[in-house]
Amino acid sequence: MLDLIGKVALVTGASRGIGAAVAQQLAERGADLVINYRSKAHRAEEIAANILATGRRAILAQADITNEVEVGEMMQNISNNFKKLDLLVLNASGGMEKDKSSDYAMSLNLTAQERLADLATPLMKDGGRIVFVTSHLAHFYGQKPVTAIYETVAASKFAGEKSLRDRIPQLTDKGISLVVVSGDLIEGTITPKLMERANRGFINERREQAGSLPTVADFAKAIADACVDSRLSSGETVFVGNTEW
Repeated sequence: MLDLIGKVALVTGASRGIGAAVAQQLAERGADLVINYRSKAHRAEEIAANILATGRRAILAQADITNEVEVGEMMQNISNNFKKLDLLVLNASGGMEKDKSSDYAMSLNLTAQERLADLATPLMKDGGRIVFVTSHLAHFYGQKPVTAIYETVAASKFAGEKSLRDRIPQLTDKGISLVVVSGDLIEGTITPKLMERANRGFINERREQAGSLPTVADFAKAIADACVDSRLSSGETVFVGNTEW
C-alpha cells in the first residue's frame, strides 16, 4: 500500500544499515527521499539508485550532522529541490568512536538532533512528523543498568530524546508530531559488535535473555510504520524487541 505518495522524507545516516533500510521502505510506500550521509558517498549513491528504481525521487545530502554549516546547506538543498519536508527520521547517532573528543557523543546525539529538528520544522507543515530512533539502553537510561562501553552514548541519546520531548508543545502548535522508536540490540549492526568486542559473549547473553533480537529489517519496518501510523500520539514510544533485562 502506497501511503506516502507526495511526501518527502529526510533520513539521517541513510547510506547503510538501519537508515538505508528505512529509506528503502519509505520509498516503497511512496515517499521521495533525502538521503543524508557523512562520508560514504558510493553507498549513498547505491541507495539513491535503488529508490529511483521504485519510481520515487531521491537526492543525496552529504552533511556531517554535527557541523552547523553543512546541516544548514542540507536544509537549503531540501528547500530548493522539494520546497517542503514531511518526515524527519533522526536515525544517525554514535559516540563509541575512538578518534573523537570526549564531548562528541553529546554533540552528535543531543546538539545535532536539536539543530536538525529546529532547522527542519520551518519546512514542515501540519501533519508532519519527526521520528527519533534510539535504543532501549538509552531510552531507559537511569532506570536500568547500562554496560560501561555504552554509558556515554546512552546518556547522550537519553538527553537528546528528552530535549526533543521538551519541544512537543511547540511542535504541536505547528501540527507536527514526535514519535520515538526504541530498539533492543539489533542483529548484525555495528553497536552490538563493538559491545561484543569489549565483553565477549555479550550478544549471545542478551539474545538468550530476551528470547530473540530484532533484525535490521524488523527495526526498519517499525520506524517506517511509525512515520505513517496516525494512531500514534505525539510523544509515544514504539518498542522493538524485549524491554526487560
